Amino acid sequence: MAPAKRAKRKAAEGGSSNVLSMFDQTQIQEFKEAFTVIDQNRDGIIDKEDLRDTFAAMGRLNVKNEELEEMVKEASGPINFTVFLTMFGEKLKGADPEDVITGAFKVLDPEGKGSIKKQFLEELLTTQCDRFSAEEIKNMWTAFPPDVAGNVDYKNICYVITHGEDKDQE
Repeated sequence: MAPAKRAKRKAAEGGSSNVLSMFDQTQIQEFKEAFTVIDQNRDGIIDKEDLRDTFAAMGRLNVKNEELEEMVKEASGPINFTVFLTMFGEKLKGADPEDVITGAFKVLDPEGKGSIKKQFLEELLTTQCDRFSAEEIKNMWTAFPPDVAGNVDYKNICYVITHGEDKDQE
């Protein structure tokens, strides 16, 4: 086998199996299902065309080539399932610990209720620092719907950020 092909194949085989220890079996299965959905041509590697087709399937047409290239460049080589899993592991490792994130929300909750008003949080997220778009706000309320009184359970948000799933699903 030519050295270039060997290097490409080795990169496609992915990193260490240590990444599997970062997730439980249920999470690995969920990542595998997501990988299968994105790998549109079923060749075991996610590439720009797979991403383009996935976006199209979700109704987002005309995605710029540069955007797709940036996404693919986040990986060190061809994106097989192990690389895909490693990328998610690295992203999750980058998150602050749950108590740090909860502490940041507690600043906005001087009464210590464990929730904040949806309208207040939305105003902060759309007007301060890295502002959320209307679509990001919509997605957030879909993932973390406020209660009937308009309160958002920020402890649940913190848990999901650091553990990757909703407490109620355990």
